[in-house]
Amino acid sequence: MIKQNRIPQSAALTNEEKTAFIRKSVLQAGDELRAKHRWLKHQDAIGASIMVLSLLGMLGSAWLYYQEIISWWLCIPLVALFASFIHELEHDLIHTIYFRKNPKINRMMLIIGWIARPSTINPLVRRRLHLHHHKHSGTESDLEERGITNGEHWNVKRLIMTGDNKLATKLRTKSIHEAAYAYIVAQKPSDDAELKKLIHEQRNGYFPIGKIYYFVWHGWLILQATLMLATLAGVSLVLPSAVNTAIVILNFLAVTVMLPCFLRTFCLHFISSNMHYYGDVEDGNVMQQTQVLNVWWLFPLQLFCFNFGATHAIHHFAVREPFYIRQWTSKQAHAVMREMGVRFNDIGTFKRANRYTMTANPAVELKINN
Repeated sequence: MIKQNRIPQSAALTNEEKTAFIRKSVLQAGDELRAKHRWLKHQDAIGASIMVLSLLGMLGSAWLYYQEIISWWLCIPLVALFASFIHELEHDLIHTIYFRKNPKINRMMLIIGWIARPSTINPLVRRRLHLHHHKHSGTESDLEERGITNGEHWNVKRLIMTGDNKLATKLRTKSIHEAAYAYIVAQKPSDDAELKKLIHEQRNGYFPIGKIYYFVWHGWLILQATLMLATLAGVSLVLPSAVNTAIVILNFLAVTVMLPCFLRTFCLHFISSNMHYYGDVEDGNVMQQTQVLNVWWLFPLQLFCFNFGATHAIHHFAVREPFYIRQWTSKQAHAVMREMGVRFNDIGTFKRANRYTMTANPAVELKINN
């Protein structure tokens, strides 16, 4: 275990030295945990098992709802909960934490995870986006975080965009276009062919699974709004039997796929976009990229993104650790991160549009949970 007396005085260290010390401490905690629990060394098997069990959990919840054994209000959070495990797996797969020596299986698991969470971008496209995010987190070319509303002022518009990736693009086309341009330029394409490939990736990142999903999702929302307005207006709509059958199918998909996707996406993007900083961070300075966001009242949201706010900052310092190890060693990691000056529960980020720089009255803006 990491001992407090081994932590140096942070004031005497540079940001690079602080980052290196946190990384060393986190990796040491993970190594000690694996030495104590040797089964943790079977990382590929653990990843594959989590994928299978999560898929079975999603399908089982849908089947229970179909059989009318559970209600819609239980099915939706259950599916979202199991899907959150698959999201964490996708994130680790992007970093080749599982099946590093077998890229075909790694790729297959990414595609399966995409099918299970159809509201997301193609994970093979996201891989380049995410690795760039780690190199240039919080800068204008960090398209991944900009895409989930990081850096936007909080208002009703951002609230709507937080749970819907397509609306997050359509409701601010100019800023997303600028972020995409900055991202593509930052990739330093060597020739026109590579440039065209990058542009094609960004234009078709949701094709085909995501595009089909959002067509159905938004169609269902429009349909439900129409039926609701007709009811409020006292209009009785007589629909063909084929349309009624389609509505029944869409309602089933809404409970078992679409609403769980919305719930999981909203929770993850709300947490992620507010624990990352944007706009005024030093490029490559990990100490300024994230905070630990684990204030108690965010627990309902953390539930559907595997405690992302509390553990993702650890990942920025030690990329190689899988999500379940980060959770397991978070207590040790947080002790070191706090001592080194990583922010905890900087609630002022909601007022500052996620800027790192504090206001003139930091006592009001920064809330530290000791």
